[in-house]
Amino acid sequence: MQSRRYSLPVTVLCHALALLCAAWFLSVPARAAPNHIAAELVSGTESSGKATLAIRMTPEKGWHGYWVNPGDAGLGMQLSWELPEGVKTGDPRYPVPRTLVVQGLMNHVYESEYAVLVPVTFPADSGRFPVRVKAQWLACTEQICVPERAELATEIVPGAPHDKRFDEWTRALPAPLDAAALFSLNDKLLRLAIPLPASVALEAPHLFVAQDKLVDYAAAQTFSRKGDVLLVTIPRAKFAPQDAAGIDAVLRLDGAGNGIALSAKPGQVPTSGTPIAGSEAPELPALPWLLLAALAGGLLLNVMPCVFPILSLKALSLARAGESEAHARIEGLAYAAGVIAACLALGAALLALRAGGEQVGWAFQLQEPAVVVALFALAVAITANLLGLFEFSVPGFASAGSPQSAFATGLLAAFVATPCTGPFMASAMGAALLLPVVPAMALFATLGLGIALPFLAVAFVPALRARLPRPGQWMVTFRRIMAVPMALTAAALAWLVWRLGGTASLSYVLALAALTLALLGLVGRAQRRGNRAVMPAFATLAVLAVGVLTMPEPRPDAQETASIIAARPFTPEALAEARASGKPVFVWMTADWCLTCKVNEAAAIEREDTRAAFEKAGVVVLRGDWTRRDPAITRYLTEQGAAGVPLYVWYGRDGRAETLPQVLTPALLAEKAGT
Repeated sequence: MQSRRYSLPVTVLCHALALLCAAWFLSVPARAAPNHIAAELVSGTESSGKATLAIRMTPEKGWHGYWVNPGDAGLGMQLSWELPEGVKTGDPRYPVPRTLVVQGLMNHVYESEYAVLVPVTFPADSGRFPVRVKAQWLACTEQICVPERAELATEIVPGAPHDKRFDEWTRALPAPLDAAALFSLNDKLLRLAIPLPASVALEAPHLFVAQDKLVDYAAAQTFSRKGDVLLVTIPRAKFAPQDAAGIDAVLRLDGAGNGIALSAKPGQVPTSGTPIAGSEAPELPALPWLLLAALAGGLLLNVMPCVFPILSLKALSLARAGESEAHARIEGLAYAAGVIAACLALGAALLALRAGGEQVGWAFQLQEPAVVVALFALAVAITANLLGLFEFSVPGFASAGSPQSAFATGLLAAFVATPCTGPFMASAMGAALLLPVVPAMALFATLGLGIALPFLAVAFVPALRARLPRPGQWMVTFRRIMAVPMALTAAALAWLVWRLGGTASLSYVLALAALTLALLGLVGRAQRRGNRAVMPAFATLAVLAVGVLTMPEPRPDAQETASIIAARPFTPEALAEARASGKPVFVWMTADWCLTCKVNEAAAIEREDTRAAFEKAGVVVLRGDWTRRDPAITRYLTEQGAAGVPLYVWYGRDGRAETLPQVLTPALLAEKAGT
């Protein structure tokens, strides 16, 4: 779960209401109205002189009860026993609770039937005897809370048949840990080292601390492993007690209610380990908002230098003389179909790879050197086409075209646009990795629709087409101008080849590009003579295919990224150590192929005033380079609800995490450093 911030009045008010409810319990007589949580006292005998009582609680649908520590709001159960002489009860044992966030407040609750088990000891020579208890609790929905009470009674009958319900109720209890855990406290964090074998699977872990007001219940909990020790870090509550002699807690292991009960004593806790998933998936916006964000992100991608030339030339092709409205609409639909098909294919591949255990994110194809080389060769070919070296017959970027060529153009436009994640796409693409398959694919399709919308508008709105200049000699000049951003795209891809594979890879692809241009020149010469250029065209395709498939193994140069900011490489261990230091932490996730990343770095991060502000505040900067595939970075992005880069996360001195906007300003970073 992502970190949340609460004001003091809200928290104090919730606890004050809980105290008022407790006072109400003591002053109001029992009511005749039925409770929303039905209670029953059940007895069971274990052995001579020992028994177990179960307080069985059955909430109505939509209602819930509370764990011994209810969390930010609520009230635990109060018990007052009436027992014969010599009979004693022990501490109640609760099943593993669930987390419930209501209006930003974290609660520890039970939303279905549960049983609180109470051990009982009595003289071995006792016969049957009665027990009574006055129980008081709080029953709540997400809107209202009602104090409830009941007087429960049963008999303990030594030697009575075993009640099989106790087997199920006992299984629901957290298993006791057979070794003591260690904990350390500072002003900002509670850190625990729990002896737990590495073979124990953890799915959606969460630590429920029994001590009241010690931790920030709704803050993100960080889990990592160091051998057979589980490390847990939780931000402290704002007004937490300074010290604790010991800590009791329940560790939820998975979503099925399995857990362990543990006690921790003060001791030395390791500072770092190998991170695992956090306690909760990031809270997602509603699907309609995500779809709107994906649509807006797709629209913005049309102004990127690799997409804009393709879109512009296809739009102008619709304005050519004699273009029929029907043909314009068919070509517009074909282009949109190509874009959406490419986004769906990339999305399906991404989800399939992640389902198979691969740590990949959006624009994962740009982390593969062979794909980058293929895109570089294609960008070189398109640049040559725009400069008039040769003419495409398919896909027909600047020619009259056909539905088939428009579809192919859409495929290309979407494929090369994916590395540019704009500010509206972060939440949508991040959510696509967490949602079920159908809504996730709907997000990918909506992204494609956003990319295709401008061309669809030109195709379906005659007034827009009428405003486009009519064909003429100026279109040749315009094509030459559009070659400039496409050539810059090719240069950027060549630089990315160097970053991924080093000087040897760059030399190889430049030689491949030169050979390709020579063959394309032969194609263009044949076309200008009015001859068919089948053989040179096939030779070009063959050279490109062989060149990409036989590319030597990339061997990246040992490259130090020059930076004004004193940034350390991101690792999960480095993040845990930095957060434990109590200093502010700025996590900066980037990639060489990410245009938005580079703009932010030039405009806001790599600046002297930012460096000075960070140094004055003692900010620890961790830089994650996702240019090449890095499972640890991918895992972190997923935990933060992001599908790709850029991602900027600020950890304050109190340990709370805040995801910063994807468009940064120097003022924003200076403000964060000064807080």
